[in-house]
Amino acid sequence: MIKSVLRGFALATAMSAVAFAAAKNPTVGGAAMFDSKNIIENAVNSKDHTTLVAAVKAAGLVATLEGKGPFTVFAPTNEAFAALPKGTVDTLLKPENKATLTKVLTCHVVAADAMAKTVTKMIKDDGGEHDIKTVGGCVLKAKESMGKITLTDENGGVSHVTIADVKQSNGVIHVVDKVLLPKM
Repeated sequence: MIKSVLRGFALATAMSAVAFAAAKNPTVGGAAMFDSKNIIENAVNSKDHTTLVAAVKAAGLVATLEGKGPFTVFAPTNEAFAALPKGTVDTLLKPENKATLTKVLTCHVVAADAMAKTVTKMIKDDGGEHDIKTVGGCVLKAKESMGKITLTDENGGVSHVTIADVKQSNGVIHVVDKVLLPKM
């Protein structure tokens, strides 16, 4: 009897481990995200990130974000870009504004694989706010409230992580609802 109970417990534990290991990435923009694909390979399939993908292409950052990494990308949605003042996106996408566009985009990228649990721990360890230095040299202020992470850019703009922990082969994406802007 005890052996039977122990075997049942062992089987249940093994099945739980398999289910956890097989847990799927969140769907983003109506598309499945695959942890075997890199940031660009996944982003191009999200209907919510067409503006971001166009901006990454215009800035010449595709090869970088297809690279080994690891990277954490705070990925603004199309709605986030649309919320910028009228004409901003069109202006940024012009070839003569490539340096500014690159600065804006790299202020959404961290040279690390930072899952939400890790970011939350850093926030708690730092007393409720953690500075995150981006590849673009920006400093984002991360806070956590009720299980949600917010990021404040250098201008005081606040962005919320709406979908966390979208694992990629070269890092992780956290979907955000606002474009994070550097001080210019």
